[in-house]
Amino acid sequence: MNSKGYLAIVLHAHLPYVRHPEHEDFLEEDWLYEAITETYLPLIDVFNSLLEDNVPFRITLSLSPTLISMLQDSLLQDRYVRHLDRLIELTDREKHRTQSQTEFRELATFYHDRFHHNKEIFVNRYKKNLITAFSQLHQSGAVELITCGATHAYFPLLESYPSLVKAQLQVGLDCFQKAFGFRAKGFWLPECGFHPEQEKLLHEAGIEYTFVDSHGILFATPRPRYGIFAPCYTPSSVAVFGRDPETSRSVWSSKEGYPGDPIYREFYRDIGFDLDYDYMRPYINGDGTRTATGVKYYRITGETDQKEPYQRQWALSRAAEHAGNFMFNREKQIEHLYQKMGRPPIIVAPYDAELLGHWWFEGPEWLNFLFRKIAFDQTVFETITPSEYLQKFKKNQVLMPSLSSWGWKGYSEVWLNGSNDWIYRHLHKMSERMTLLAREYGHAYSDVLVRRTLNQMARELLLAQSSDWAFILKTGTFIEYARRRLREHIGRFQNLYEQVQSRCIDENYLSHLESIDNIFSHINYQVYAT
Repeated sequence: MNSKGYLAIVLHAHLPYVRHPEHEDFLEEDWLYEAITETYLPLIDVFNSLLEDNVPFRITLSLSPTLISMLQDSLLQDRYVRHLDRLIELTDREKHRTQSQTEFRELATFYHDRFHHNKEIFVNRYKKNLITAFSQLHQSGAVELITCGATHAYFPLLESYPSLVKAQLQVGLDCFQKAFGFRAKGFWLPECGFHPEQEKLLHEAGIEYTFVDSHGILFATPRPRYGIFAPCYTPSSVAVFGRDPETSRSVWSSKEGYPGDPIYREFYRDIGFDLDYDYMRPYINGDGTRTATGVKYYRITGETDQKEPYQRQWALSRAAEHAGNFMFNREKQIEHLYQKMGRPPIIVAPYDAELLGHWWFEGPEWLNFLFRKIAFDQTVFETITPSEYLQKFKKNQVLMPSLSSWGWKGYSEVWLNGSNDWIYRHLHKMSERMTLLAREYGHAYSDVLVRRTLNQMARELLLAQSSDWAFILKTGTFIEYARRRLREHIGRFQNLYEQVQSRCIDENYLSHLESIDNIFSHINYQVYAT
């Protein structure tokens, strides 16, 4: 097909590292289980079905190192199977409870079959390790896997500490390579946070391309000739793609976009809160707190408390309509740009992966319909990955993108404001101490216990840097958990630092931390020495 342009859909899959072996049940671990059930497994199903039907498609999928680590963790894998078993038991009971309610009975059966299917492919096909699934998809050539910073730290606020950005880059890239056996070409800047002073570090880490929000390109120096519809190269030769706001509104916005359609499933009505407490008690959190189960019987309906029952087939039909609308809009957009630019434009449409399936339940089906329609119902554009586009169009403008993020107001206010600014004095002091110790105890240092301690300090520093904690404090959700995690990582780092300084290391305490915060087994504290 002689295309007039290209569409690059980029999904960024990320969750903060949440693993609590010290508790039998832990509420925040459900973030992972919900994402596997509602987003990752459905997306894997969609991609496999497209491949089986020989539908040509391309998509880019960013997997964060924290998510990769959790997907590989045997404790969390086993707990996810237990989570599915509870849902299967619950929906089996629901089939009997709703026997006289036809619409709800059909939905209970739908969920029951869905959870059975999830368990079948998770346990039997992929042996509990979804890294296998993603690796196979990458090998197909249709899905390009990339990664991001080790713990999703927000880079612009690390401007004064280049060694911290280097560590986030190096540890993250190493984690990805260890999991998949190859080095990622692309890199998702956490929160799309770009700072001009850090583009050299991206190049030194071997990154070929990354993404920024639209104003990162539009306010670049010099001005971009093609706006956000062609990549640019930084002075250090890293290709940068800009986010297209039009495609973002269609999928992100609950007001203007597709997910707010009244036919779609209502996210906030869940039987975990709707049904009798004693009935739900075996299926909610271990401390007795009501939690969402993922079993939801109502559609959005409108701005009313009187929700109507969810009709699955209606929702799928609407998802197909919205896929057609999205495709039509891209056709017209690309035809217009092609005439103006004199070269095929690229429309970059990045989304949080968890938006599809978890927040917008029909999102994976929408994506399935979209790829099929693009392949067979139009001839204007093709889907593409950024690396393929760069192979086709090697000559691009050199410029320096501006400081930017895709957060509220477009800069750093989400991650630095009155609710979370207290974090940074601790992170800066930890950074100074980590750098000094890495230089003091060089590569040749032979004391195994000290090396283990310094490596664990590096883990605690990385985990404290996660942008998720500042984000949670700003948005006001799960505040106590975010504060607790920050206090724990800061406190553990400080305890270990004092033990190293006093030459009196408590090996039992160290082993305990290594068993709890066991991420990045390959880490070498010397990453902070430069």
